Amino acid sequence: MKIVLTGGGSGGHITPLLAVAHEIKHLAEEAEIIYIGQKGDGLSDIPAQDPNIDTVQVVHAGKFRRYHGEGIKQLLDIPTLAKNIRDAFLAVTGIWESFFLLRKIRPDIVFIKGGFVGVPVGLAAAILRIPYVTHDSDAVPGLANRIIAPWAKIHAVGLPKEVYAYPSDKTIEVGVPVSRHYHPYSPAEVRQARERVTTHAEGRVLLVTGGGNGAKLINDAIAYCAEAILERYPDLTIVQIAGRKLEASLRQSYQKNLPPAYQKRVIVQGFITNLYTYSAAADVIITRAGATSIAEYAAQEKPCIVIPNPALTGGHQLKNAQVLAERAAIKLLPEEKLRQDQLSLMPPLVDLLDNPKRAAQLGKTLGALVHLDSARRMAMVLLEQAKQD
Repeated sequence: MKIVLTGGGSGGHITPLLAVAHEIKHLAEEAEIIYIGQKGDGLSDIPAQDPNIDTVQVVHAGKFRRYHGEGIKQLLDIPTLAKNIRDAFLAVTGIWESFFLLRKIRPDIVFIKGGFVGVPVGLAAAILRIPYVTHDSDAVPGLANRIIAPWAKIHAVGLPKEVYAYPSDKTIEVGVPVSRHYHPYSPAEVRQARERVTTHAEGRVLLVTGGGNGAKLINDAIAYCAEAILERYPDLTIVQIAGRKLEASLRQSYQKNLPPAYQKRVIVQGFITNLYTYSAAADVIITRAGATSIAEYAAQEKPCIVIPNPALTGGHQLKNAQVLAERAAIKLLPEEKLRQDQLSLMPPLVDLLDNPKRAAQLGKTLGALVHLDSARRMAMVLLEQAKQD
């Protein structure tokens, strides 16, 4: 049995694929898993290092750039227009490459998690009549999945299927696949995680992450508030996942602006593959509103301060955050408010750090919204479809 997994552009696409790959191998050890990524993807080395991925291939893909709230004026932006025209040719090249690659592999099923690499792979699969299954974690499906939706065998979704405009008879709710490492941790396991992450196993941890590519706005705000945070909480360590391209500048900012005594209590990483250890160690997490990241933290029942990115297509992070805030499962901090005043992140952070019971309840409320067996569900769907065809 051959199964192709494809998706990329962000950790939110890649980490669910790897979680599903693990479950496929557990259920069908003989299955051959091929990952198809996008040429030039800065995170493409992650699947290559995963023991459950047998082969890695790459094809060209084009990104259609459009930004939520910008309206028609973004169509008149010359640099954006030029990049979109260039990427249209890359997409055509990718379809051609994917056609010959899939014809050679002849997979039994293709699983498309999202990201623009799914467009050439999905269209090539449709031409070759190879069945494929899509998955959407966010409340608003991505453009790539919407483009290839008409020919998909099944649409797997993270939220109740009534949220989506896909045909009901082809849509199934599986939740958001997360790694088996994401689960509620015992106090002893939390301590072990802290020993791996910091030098103060007895202290508390604030984890800050802007996603796989980082978020400069969040990095800068934390750096601005770091001295006040560390002064107020002498037992606290700040662990900041900055993004590979932003790591160096953030380190320089701390070295320049933070007193040396406090610098020892700040840990900066560019990108990590064992985020589950860092999140397990955390007392509070500051994060974007990507559905995969939220599902991972929910599985560990972690209290989160969520800063959705309002510029992403369709405003999907805004909708994700709104759904969670309405259920009192997160503390919501709008990006606009943070842009106006970097200190605006202090009140929600202080509230959670000063009130551990309130923070714990917030984490439990968030945890009640996640399916811990989502990756296994998704793997079973793929294996079932592969056997049918």
